[in-house]
Amino acid sequence: MEDGLPADQDVLTTLGRHRLVPVVVLDEAIDAGPLAQALLEGGLPLAEVTFRTDAARGAIARIAERGDMLVGAGTVLTPEQVDLAVDAGAAFVVSPGLSRAVVDRCRERGVTALPGVATATEIEAALEMGLTTLKFFPARAAGGAEAVKALSAPFRDVRFVPTGGIDADDCGEYLRLPSVLAVGGSWMAPRRAIADGDFDRIRELTRAAVAAASATV
Repeated sequence: MEDGLPADQDVLTTLGRHRLVPVVVLDEAIDAGPLAQALLEGGLPLAEVTFRTDAARGAIARIAERGDMLVGAGTVLTPEQVDLAVDAGAAFVVSPGLSRAVVDRCRERGVTALPGVATATEIEAALEMGLTTLKFFPARAAGGAEAVKALSAPFRDVRFVPTGGIDADDCGEYLRLPSVLAVGGSWMAPRRAIADGDFDRIRELTRAAVAAASATV
């Protein structure tokens, strides 16, 4: 376990408590602070920063340094990216697919791995790796809430974090499923709003999302 990082169960507990994971794309690391503050004021002290831009590592570091946000890295494809993310302060690592090399490196570094799955075969492979909490991706394209419900029947001990194509209109369909730990999405912090510095909008979108999630409990 890396010094200062939450234990695996603490990460999953936090995700389950808030039930929403803002998936954010930052083009400038300097925007990480105001974004984190907007999310926090909106009621979500966590964020998944995708490794899709050169600013991702610096953005994760800025959020982690605050000490009041749980920050993870998304779109992590290689063990090398796991190292970059963890060195920057990421407490969890999210991948679009299931990579044993990425999962193994996460374990070596003491951070939570949330690999993506979309089929029963992939879920079985994840279970063989000892994983029971998985990202369901791409959620909408892979069948939406009905697909999660169908997969939950044979895999009763698996918890899902659906992500991909989910928005304010349909997040409740997923959150009402007992097998769904949390839902990930970018609608709470749109990339354009971040780039425009419209953090007031992000705060309000986050507040609305939190209220909607609370209504599903």
